[in-house]
Amino acid sequence: MSSLSIRPVSSKPDRKAFIDLAYRLNGDDPNWVAPLRDEVASTIDPAKNGWFSHAEAQLFLAERDGKVIGRISAHIDRLALEMPPEQGFGPGTGFFGLYEAEDRETSDALIARAEQWLRDKGMARAIGPVSLSIWEEPGLLVKGYDHPPTVLMGHHPPRYRDWIESAGYAPVKKLVTYELDITGPFPPLIQRVIAAGHKNKRIHIRQVDKKRFAEEAAIILGILNDAWSDNWGYVPLTQPEIDDVGKKLKPLVYEDLIRIAEYDGEPVAFMITLPDFNEALKPLKGSLFPFGWAKLLLWLRKPKAVTMRVPLMGVVKRLQSSRLASQLAFMMIELIRIEAVKHYGSSRGEIGWILDDNQGMIAIADAINSRINREYLIYAKPL
Repeated sequence: MSSLSIRPVSSKPDRKAFIDLAYRLNGDDPNWVAPLRDEVASTIDPAKNGWFSHAEAQLFLAERDGKVIGRISAHIDRLALEMPPEQGFGPGTGFFGLYEAEDRETSDALIARAEQWLRDKGMARAIGPVSLSIWEEPGLLVKGYDHPPTVLMGHHPPRYRDWIESAGYAPVKKLVTYELDITGPFPPLIQRVIAAGHKNKRIHIRQVDKKRFAEEAAIILGILNDAWSDNWGYVPLTQPEIDDVGKKLKPLVYEDLIRIAEYDGEPVAFMITLPDFNEALKPLKGSLFPFGWAKLLLWLRKPKAVTMRVPLMGVVKRLQSSRLASQLAFMMIELIRIEAVKHYGSSRGEIGWILDDNQGMIAIADAINSRINREYLIYAKPL
């Protein structure tokens, strides 16, 4: 009779097996985009992921008859422990993530092992899947299986939802993404709002300067941590994380696609847009060899992307209830829309993820005729 075992990842071969499993289990899904193996390896390497400066994680493998059939991470974010409980995390909250399983029995055993690790660390509640940081790939896909994810978004088999819920987890937050046609102008009312903004001499919308990358990143980080500080699930984004993400994303930074809004000379809002790197990545199936590296270099030099993704935008907290906040957002969106169509051949935009109770962002998405195309659930369970 076959036996199932769960063991901690403890060696380089174990880490390779942990990474490789996702490619075997998801390889037949036409909408799964295989990440570059080196990028996944960096995510789980404390020396290459700044998140580990305030967090710890244990990876586990599931095996049956010597074959790896599942994986999971159990992790604790010390900054998340310091957050107010009413914002989602707080004392006693641990996480699981990087979850993949071949069958329900394996899923149950993996989740139970992750929970036990968290209990042994003094945690009283588990939240997941969060892989690994809330700023990376949070949530389980529950709507949008019929199309590939955009850059930095997750994609999961439908069966995982039932397995996680049957293990006693209940949804605590929904994250959504919105898609929209960007080939034409926005509705007349929005055009008037944008036109009025351009006439206001107190407003200046500028491109970022890639030659001042560190300085621009610091400006955006300051706005981000202020703008998002009251949101559910907020954990401060730290400088080590910014440094590592900067190294990873710098090749995808195009000055005309990232904007900073200034009011009376003060930076008060930003919008980051990325060409959908997954469009170039998908045909490579996770490997740069033999010719994948050359194809990616050519694409990065002058990308053509059907889709542009807006992963992050924010307005300083003191302006969030004002009309100026939405005006600045519409102005940045329109400026980037024009550049995306003209210089990158784009026809589609995707905004998010967005918390499903973020009324300000939802109102902006609705005003420019966007529609929800993907939904993710974050689950919780008392331990």
